[in-house]
Amino acid sequence: MGLCSTLTCLLCFTLPRYYSAEQVLLLDSKESQAELGWTSHPSNGWEEISGVDENYKPIRTYQVCNVMEPNQNNWLQTGWIPRQNGQRIFIELKFTLRDCNSIPGVVGTCKETFNLYYIESDFDLGRHIKESKYIKIDTIAADESFTQGDLGERKMKLNTEVREIGHLNKRGFHLGFQDVGACVALVSVRVYYKKCLSTVQNLAVFPDTVAEAAFSTLVEVRGTCVNNSEVDMDNPPRMHCSAEGEWLVPIGKCTCSAGFEEKDGSCAGKKQFTVSIDLLE
Repeated sequence: MGLCSTLTCLLCFTLPRYYSAEQVLLLDSKESQAELGWTSHPSNGWEEISGVDENYKPIRTYQVCNVMEPNQNNWLQTGWIPRQNGQRIFIELKFTLRDCNSIPGVVGTCKETFNLYYIESDFDLGRHIKESKYIKIDTIAADESFTQGDLGERKMKLNTEVREIGHLNKRGFHLGFQDVGACVALVSVRVYYKKCLSTVQNLAVFPDTVAEAAFSTLVEVRGTCVNNSEVDMDNPPRMHCSAEGEWLVPIGKCTCSAGFEEKDGSCAGKKQFTVSIDLLE
């Protein structure tokens, strides 16, 4: 059994926040029911295989394990990923990586990292990999690597790393993975951006708002008063959407119009009570 085939065994705010961020998913390789069909170059580099995730769900993964020969330069390019409204894009990688010390005869040729890149484009670049045009995001290392003993016990030691890119200007992008001589399997790739979900606070509606690219940037959003309510002109309702996709403490408010009262985040008509008095002669 070859080395590759063995892989198949397997700015901080102190203000209170309101509501969790929403992740808008752009890519999730684990959800693909068919072949991913990403571009691999050269042909003896990254290989697409069928496998299972940590919950034993069938998935499609990519692996490479050319550790016996020096000077490896194996590229894997995803399909084109439209960024939609996202400015700050998050990339979550789940992968396994083998400990070089557990592979005999690979001193100087085996690596324990791989590189993550991206390239912006307004259209699908197809199957042509433009290495020189790619922008490096980071070198990815494993917190835990597996050994031959782990293989025997079917313990693959899954790693999770999250990186981000932004500010993006074009309609979409490709991700690129460069192997320089590791024994690694990409179990899943998730790509998403964050937004603040529509909410009602202080009788004002705040719409879905995409988080900005810069970590320290806040997007001020003016609220729209709910039906049968009026804005306080001296203190109009507003909140700020953080770069993490969370609403910060609200400021200002709306008030119910005359004849209405606040109830469960809306303004309902006040009940009219009629007293009937029977006069006895």
